[in-house]
Amino acid sequence: MLRAAWRSLLGRRLRLLTSTLAIVLGVAFVAGTLIFTDTLDRSFTSIFDSSVGDVVVQPTGAASSGSDRTTLTVPAGVVADLAALPGAARADGRASGSGVFVVGANGRVVGGQGAPGIWRNDSTAPAAGGVEPLQVLRGRSPRGEQEVAVDTATARRAGYALGDRVRLVSVGERALLTPTLVGLAGFPDGGSLNGASVALFDTATTQRLFLEDRDVFTSVWVTARPGVSQDELRAQVARVLPDGLTAQTGERAAAASASGLLEAISFLTVFLLVFAGIALVVGSFLIVNTFSMLVAQRSRELALLRALGASRGQVTRSVLFEALVVGLLGSAVGLGLGVLLALGIQALFSRLGLDLSSQPLVVETRTPVAALGVGVLVTVVAAYLPARRSARIAPVAALRDDVAMPESTLRLRGWAGLLLVLAGAALGAVGLLAAVSQPGYWVGVGALLAILGVAAASPVLARPFLRVVGAAYTRGFGTVGRLAGENALRNPRRTAATASALMIGLTLVTTMSVAGSSAGASVDRTVARSFLGDVVVSNAVGQPFSAEVASRVEGVEGVGSVTRLRTAESRTDEGRAFLTAADPRTLPDVLRLDLVAGSLADLRGDTLLVGEERAREEGLAVGDEVTFRFPSGPRELRVVGIHDATVAGYLTTLQVLREGGYPPEDSALLVAVAPGADAAAVKTGIEDVTADLPILTVKDQVEYAAEQREPIDRLVLMIYALLGLALVIAVLGVVNTLGLSVVERTREIGLLRAIGVDRRQLRRMIGLESVAIAVLGALLGLGLGLVFGLALMQSLRDEGLEVTRVPWWSLAGYLLAAVVIGLVAAVLPARRAARLDVLDAVSHE
Repeated sequence: MLRAAWRSLLGRRLRLLTSTLAIVLGVAFVAGTLIFTDTLDRSFTSIFDSSVGDVVVQPTGAASSGSDRTTLTVPAGVVADLAALPGAARADGRASGSGVFVVGANGRVVGGQGAPGIWRNDSTAPAAGGVEPLQVLRGRSPRGEQEVAVDTATARRAGYALGDRVRLVSVGERALLTPTLVGLAGFPDGGSLNGASVALFDTATTQRLFLEDRDVFTSVWVTARPGVSQDELRAQVARVLPDGLTAQTGERAAAASASGLLEAISFLTVFLLVFAGIALVVGSFLIVNTFSMLVAQRSRELALLRALGASRGQVTRSVLFEALVVGLLGSAVGLGLGVLLALGIQALFSRLGLDLSSQPLVVETRTPVAALGVGVLVTVVAAYLPARRSARIAPVAALRDDVAMPESTLRLRGWAGLLLVLAGAALGAVGLLAAVSQPGYWVGVGALLAILGVAAASPVLARPFLRVVGAAYTRGFGTVGRLAGENALRNPRRTAATASALMIGLTLVTTMSVAGSSAGASVDRTVARSFLGDVVVSNAVGQPFSAEVASRVEGVEGVGSVTRLRTAESRTDEGRAFLTAADPRTLPDVLRLDLVAGSLADLRGDTLLVGEERAREEGLAVGDEVTFRFPSGPRELRVVGIHDATVAGYLTTLQVLREGGYPPEDSALLVAVAPGADAAAVKTGIEDVTADLPILTVKDQVEYAAEQREPIDRLVLMIYALLGLALVIAVLGVVNTLGLSVVERTREIGLLRAIGVDRRQLRRMIGLESVAIAVLGALLGLGLGLVFGLALMQSLRDEGLEVTRVPWWSLAGYLLAAVVIGLVAAVLPARRAARLDVLDAVSHE
């Protein structure tokens, strides 16, 4: 039996190619995702390990508030006390933060798209374990306010060389700095900053520019003497620290710094693996179809094996053995392709500002194990049902000229599919109508069950559609059309399975189209309804900027008021919390806040406004108090109003953030034009006074709405690109089904050619059959996607996405694309059918 299985496998290797390709693509996505995220993890872990000392001393609030933006500092006098400890080799004051970006010689900001712009004092302090941190490698260390050193990669991207004057956009009191480049910094061991940029100043300059000219530091690194452990040194440090300071071992400090980022990386892994799973599910339809048709074509051979004494188990195992070989081969090739895919993802992220070019790819043991395991498991499971069906061939069937595969009734599949759809609808109703947390998840799980249900019932659903298509084909194309319709209807199980693969991809694409279009329309409505101002100034890379910018804007002729918006991250008893702060006196000039309870006039002192949705989730009412853990310590803010705007969950005053220990850095400026002034002229004036700060953007209301839509559009496009893999596999499924169908109908095709059907008519017949399959999948996908999209938007109405918009033209484009897919997929199978020799085809067995 093993020899027979090998012979069957080698004799049909071309027919198994597309099935193998489906596994290759799915496994490549799994392997590429794991390799890339492991590389990312290793790279950032290395960076954080080199960014801490053996013991790190910092203000207590900076470690407990959940924010890395704070005005809390360590007095310089502490450094000498720590250096005198018996276990300390040295102690070094460190001053660092983010928000300084290098402007290249071409006037564009270097990096910034996710990667931070770091400022830091030049220090030779060794990192934990004696690791050499970032330091000046070429040129010399900066001295004085007019000198700076930047990392080598940033200098290269910016087009600067030693001796050039560098433009720096700063979050400090001075928004623009123009020092001379005197040094190029880097890691002595060749490490990378992953796209971040670093500007080094001498200590006095760093304190003057970023620490209000005080003799303080943001942290202190204490280096252990040989033989002294980090824990021992930390215990010594803790005994001499004054109140308000805390000490951590370098190991714990690095882990704490990396935790948030590594959590984001784990989310990225899950996000990408979801699409790999979609690709594998779609590929499983292709595998089931392929093995079903191959088993059908080998039915006489398998019946003879049964007649010769092979047991049912041996027949089943022979087919599963073929699936195992296909799975192993596809997984092995997919693993190799996954390495190339990881390089491609690495290059893509490099263009987005996350440069991992100097980091070698990391292939953990789990990657090949997971890739091979997933590929083989999916292939074998998908081939199991055809294998079982093959074992049911009766030995006496070998005595007949025609052998029909036993086909179970479709009624059971129809009922099972209906039950899954009903279960999915029930879960969706719970998410939409019941008071449950995270209703989107309920809707999502319900959608998954509904997709599986429709896929299971698709042979039943396909029959009436294919009968209608057959009638239309007959009227439009005569006998050739009737034959195409009958061929598609001949095996509704196979046709529906092929269409289901396309259905899954188009369901998700349609859902995202509805969600993306609706989200964009919701943003437009929110901006139009809530934003009363005329101009918005914000940072193009989503980072805060210097408070000096507001002073510049206030001096522009025609400006009526400038409202500073500042944001901060904190913690409450409910977890992470983000606050927005503004001046309540000017806020009504630029923002419409409709309060459902309380009064905006009460927003002063330790108070805040709460969004209606947030208040409902946390059971808050006017008069309640919320405790925030600010860098300066815990602080209770009293709720004085509940608003229905989607601008912020928590809205407080600038004074609260300032007293809470957050730096005076603005996130956006909302500008109201003075009565009678020309808004366009005012916008031009603001552009003029911020022209030397290319990191800022100046927008009117329409441009601001477009900017808010841009992240949504990017996300939707990225999801489209990822779903493209599933659609490619679905198209391969159509090609494979038609190709195997041609082989299966070789004698029939020969007879058609013998009675006068020419090659062009034969190609047309197969093309029409392919279009019927593709349109069936498209209609099912469009219908499901439309329902899911509408349900998803309904579940998110309380999140501020109040507008539901169906992109009808896009949906029509998808249907047209399905017709094109059907025509393209039929090219190779139709060509093969047309080239068959008539006599050989008629005598084919």
